[in-house]
Amino acid sequence: MDLKKYLEKKRIQVEEGLDSFMLKEEGLLAEHIKSMRYSLFAGGKRIRPVLCIATSEALHVDPSSYLGLAVGLECIHTYSLIHDDLPAMDNDDLRRGMPTNHKIFGEAEAILAGDGLLTYAFDLFSSPRITGSLSPDERLRIIHIIAGAVGSLGMVGGQALDIESEGKAISFETLQYIHSCKTGALITASVQTGAVIGKADDAQFASLTDYGKQIGLAFQIVDDLLNIEGTTEQLGKAVGSDAELDKATYPAFFGVEKTRAMAKEAVNAAIDCLKDFDEQAQPLRDLAEYIYYRKR
Repeated sequence: MDLKKYLEKKRIQVEEGLDSFMLKEEGLLAEHIKSMRYSLFAGGKRIRPVLCIATSEALHVDPSSYLGLAVGLECIHTYSLIHDDLPAMDNDDLRRGMPTNHKIFGEAEAILAGDGLLTYAFDLFSSPRITGSLSPDERLRIIHIIAGAVGSLGMVGGQALDIESEGKAISFETLQYIHSCKTGALITASVQTGAVIGKADDAQFASLTDYGKQIGLAFQIVDDLLNIEGTTEQLGKAVGSDAELDKATYPAFFGVEKTRAMAKEAVNAAIDCLKDFDEQAQPLRDLAEYIYYRKR
C-alpha cells in the first residue's frame, strides 16, 4: 500500500468534511468563527481523524457516513493546540509555520476559539444527522470515550501535570502518565471511535485500544525527539522549547539513542496488536511506522 497516497486521499476527505460541517464566518459572530477556522484550516496531516477512518475500514465498514465524527476529533485536537500555544502555557509564536492564534486574534479570543471548537465537537458527536446508522447507545459510547479522553483524567489532566512538573525532578512513572494523558488519550480515543463505528467485538476493541495506546506513546516520544533534533521548518514551530521550559522528556531521562529505540519498540508493539486483523488493517500498520519516521 502507498501510505503517502492513502494519507493524502484521507486528508482531502477530512478537509472537505471540515469545510462542510464547520460554522461559517457570518453574522455577529463572524470574527469569533474566523478565529476558530484560522487554526482549524492551518494545515496538518489530520492524523486523529484518519486513524478513526482507518480503524473503521479495518473492520470492513465504510466510514463515509460518519465523517462528522472524524471532524469533531480534529476540532478537539485544534482546540488543544490553540490553548497549548497560549502565553500562560507554552507561549509559542508559531504553529504549523503560521503565527499562533493568539498572535493574530489576541489572547482572549484564542481562549474562546479553543472553547468554541471543543464544545462544537460535542455538538457534532451528538447530532443524529451526522452519525449515520449508529444507535443511540453507540453514539453515547463514543461521547463517553472522547469526553473521558480529553477531560481532567485525560488530555487536560496531562497538560496540567505537565505544567506542574516544569523545572521539577519527577519519576519516570509520572512522565509516562503525562504522555499517556496529554497526547496518547485522544489518539487512543480516535481509534476507539473508529472501532465503535466498525462494530468491533470485545476482543477487537481491546486489541485496537492497545494499538492506540502504543502509537500514542510512540507519537509523544517522537515529539520529544523532534523538539531536540528537528528544525523550525520541519516542525512548523520553534524547536528546543522543552529544554527552555525545563520539561521532563524521554530524551532527558534516557538520551536520544535509547529514546529512539523505545519509540520503535512502541511501534512494533502497536503492529503486533493487529496480528488478528486482515489486510484491511494495513493502513493502521503503516500509520504506526509513519509515526516513527515522521518529521513533524
